[in-house]
Amino acid sequence: MTLPGRYECIAQAARCCAEAARDAGLDDHTVFHVEIAVDEACTNIIRHAYGGEDVGTIEVACHTQGDDFVVTLHDHGRPFDPQAVLPPQIGTDLDQTSIGGLGLYFMRKLMDEVRFEFDPVKGNTLIMIKHANQHHQAEENSAGHT
Repeated sequence: MTLPGRYECIAQAARCCAEAARDAGLDDHTVFHVEIAVDEACTNIIRHAYGGEDVGTIEVACHTQGDDFVVTLHDHGRPFDPQAVLPPQIGTDLDQTSIGGLGLYFMRKLMDEVRFEFDPVKGNTLIMIKHANQHHQAEENSAGHT
């Protein structure tokens, strides 16, 4: 699906991916992770790649690939260097914490893989992957230890 780069459209993208994740058999906890990661990614595209609303569109796609649930977001905004985004200082005094970097931090924490591809002609592609099998095994292991 292709959505306008507007903040009001983010919920639709996140909901669509959450429904697809649920249909793919992911549990509610994992579906929530997918939904939040998509929300953060779309917000970053609008704010940073496009520099504001109504500048471009966001193409949203999700599918299963083996045991993986894959979300792909594509835009034609400004590329960036994800390695240059410093991790936020979690646990420090809020008055001394710099604003920014939380969206990418959350995406990396909530999803198992986060990859960026930048092409000057084709645009920017963000691929986020959740490994469904690992989460089911982790839940089974933790259930056996309680």
